[in-house]
Amino acid sequence: MTEREKARKPEDLTRLFVERANDKDAEGLALLYEEDAVMAYPPGQQTVGRAAIQKLWEEALPHMPAFEPEEPLPTLISGDLALTSTPPRDGSGARAQVVRRQPDGSWLRVLDQPEFQKPTG
Repeated sequence: MTEREKARKPEDLTRLFVERANDKDAEGLALLYEEDAVMAYPPGQQTVGRAAIQKLWEEALPHMPAFEPEEPLPTLISGDLALTSTPPRDGSGARAQVVRRQPDGSWLRVLDQPEFQKPTG
């Protein structure tokens, strides 16, 4: 494993995610999550744990188009927890993550909801 840039503020996680996804770096994406993080992806399912998140991205990234940066909404911070979010460019809902400050001052994702869908009907 190579030394990778760490998120020094919660909003850095979104930028690092896009950069690593576009580099097809599944390991680097997984390193943005705590060991026992939960990601609500694929849609309707949950992927639990850094190893499972890495495996999911190893399988998905080769088939995905380039990711476009999305401007983050204001971050809510309470102590060592923060809520980050971005509105998708296509206006299809929202993305939100709960992140936690680590002992070294960096931030990692704990809960990741990459696709909130607008209710139908």
